[in-house]
Amino acid sequence: MIFPIIILALIAIIGVVAVWFFVDQEREREETQWQLRMGIVADSRFTDVDRWLNRQLDELNGLAKNESLQIYTDQINELSADTTQTDQVEALRDYLRNLLTVTADRTGFSLPSAGDTDVPANVSETGVAGLMIVDSQGNVVAASPGAPPFSGALQTFVSSQTQGQRAISDMTLNGRGNPTMAFVVPILAAQTEGAQATQIGIILGIKEVGSEVFPLLKQPGESSVTAKSVLVRFKDGKITYLSPDENGKPMAIELDADTPDLDTAFAAQKPGAFATDKQNAAGERVLVTGRAFTLVPWALAYSIDYDEALGAAEARFRNLTIYLLLAVALVGVIIVAVWRHGSSRRASQAAHQFQQMATKFESQKNLLQLVTDSQPTQIFILDDKDRYQFANSQASKAAGIPTTEMIGKPIANVLGPQAAKRYITLSHEAMELKHEVSNVARSEEGGKVKVVQSEHIPLRDPSGAPISVLTVERDITDVVTERERRARILNQLVKTLVDVVDKRDPFAAQHSSRVAKVARSVAKEMGLTEVETETADIAGNLLNLGKILIPEDVLSKTGQLTEAERDMIKNSIQTSADLLQGIEFDGPVVLTLRQAQANWDGTGQPPGLAGDAIVVTARVIAVANAFIGMISERAFRSALSIDDAIENLMKGSGKAFDRRVVAALVNYLDNRSGRADLEK
Repeated sequence: MIFPIIILALIAIIGVVAVWFFVDQEREREETQWQLRMGIVADSRFTDVDRWLNRQLDELNGLAKNESLQIYTDQINELSADTTQTDQVEALRDYLRNLLTVTADRTGFSLPSAGDTDVPANVSETGVAGLMIVDSQGNVVAASPGAPPFSGALQTFVSSQTQGQRAISDMTLNGRGNPTMAFVVPILAAQTEGAQATQIGIILGIKEVGSEVFPLLKQPGESSVTAKSVLVRFKDGKITYLSPDENGKPMAIELDADTPDLDTAFAAQKPGAFATDKQNAAGERVLVTGRAFTLVPWALAYSIDYDEALGAAEARFRNLTIYLLLAVALVGVIIVAVWRHGSSRRASQAAHQFQQMATKFESQKNLLQLVTDSQPTQIFILDDKDRYQFANSQASKAAGIPTTEMIGKPIANVLGPQAAKRYITLSHEAMELKHEVSNVARSEEGGKVKVVQSEHIPLRDPSGAPISVLTVERDITDVVTERERRARILNQLVKTLVDVVDKRDPFAAQHSSRVAKVARSVAKEMGLTEVETETADIAGNLLNLGKILIPEDVLSKTGQLTEAERDMIKNSIQTSADLLQGIEFDGPVVLTLRQAQANWDGTGQPPGLAGDAIVVTARVIAVANAFIGMISERAFRSALSIDDAIENLMKGSGKAFDRRVVAALVNYLDNRSGRADLEK
């Protein structure tokens, strides 16, 4: 009975590992989707609150830049010491007081109406909101009606600020029990020619902010029942909830920041991070992310109940795990039953029953093997000792021995050290990195090329340590061969077209191929992608394809060309693009030809196309074409030397050509044996 038990245990392990891996991947996918969704909402609410804070400072800053306010404040500072100017000073104060009153009403820094909150009859209401001007000595120059007294915590806050800087106070509760904040911007003396700006005072704004800030935390169109955004303050090891509690009272909750798994503490201490295992103030598990403000010591925490977000998915994953465990348990019960019958006195009956159970087991094993054998890929598992734990028929076929003989044997003994080396190396890499490793390998068997693609997936134990690696390998020879065949056909077609052009224009023979060679080298020097490099190569080869439509007598003409003939040759590159318009290249070959005559400063063809708006492959072709043209002999002129050609290109840098492309060409010529290549 040992052998069936081992087989059943192996099947159970493979099943548990496979389901665990699937469940883990699905859970990560669900959590990633929620992280993205919650990040968008958190960014939106954070942006609205941050924009509101900046808007308050901007309102006061606009008032501080009022020239009348600057001049009057400066005059009051100068005249206050003169008792004979009392009437003049008071008139200036009246003007500033009226200006502050109007601005306070317009910007929300005015005294809330009596109906906004209930004040006990035996408590006298003091000012809670308003604007005031405070001079550099700490004296109130003017204030709007309803402004609170400039004393106590408010005066301490102002005196602690750095001169010349804007500032925002933290949120506090005023005498009405409402959240209040103060905003400070400096007032600079009115500028005179040649004079340096000096600070003569500040604009101080105080307002009740609850009705403006807290509504910004509500996401428009929010459909989640438990999703919410809260503002918190992290200070002195405490997390203070600035947002209203369930009873509508702001700043009513304060918790220790080291409260285990507190969601708001996580959001405040790790802004931008995302967690699925935190708890809110009520002890409920939530998903949470946070954002930190720079103007105030706040953080925004956005959370949603774990059950609402991932409850259904967790239930699905849990049921799947339970079903598998039940199946494993059922197999265990069957094994125990077989063992008990085998140990009974009725040996013959027990043997018969055991045979029946073995047949059922064999059917189940065959079903599992059939599922994996039906796949066109090799599937096998190697443990940390490089021994086979599982293999399907494709893996058995590749090894040349039955599957049953592979299990438990080192892969090097089955495939040979050389063939097994790649699998062992990639399996060890997957276990060390603790994530999937992909590889494409090319080999030659019997004169035929074979290309395989493999994925090596580490399988972990409950502690998270990799214990084995699942390898899935598929043969992609046909796909790669077909792609390479298409590339060869394309290259042959390009060569044929280039040969046709060269035969019709003997003075420009090999021009396109030389442009393509230089363009490819420059593209590599610039570190362009493989697709961009191939695009530059093909476009260079096909640059003069349009010349097949130009009469041969024009191409070979040694005398002065007519204007029509010059236009015909000048537009041949655009004609090349027209002829190739319907061909599907891997890269933007046609667009490269369209823009090959565009100048960096926008003076080329098409008109107005300039700078980085020109595709990089077109900029490479433009430099390569100009360079090859200059160093090539033509019917109407002699060839330039390479150094003279480079000098001309440098003169055109920033005008006709991209400086970076010219620099790459020079580096290729001087440091990459480019000069020697051109002489071949």
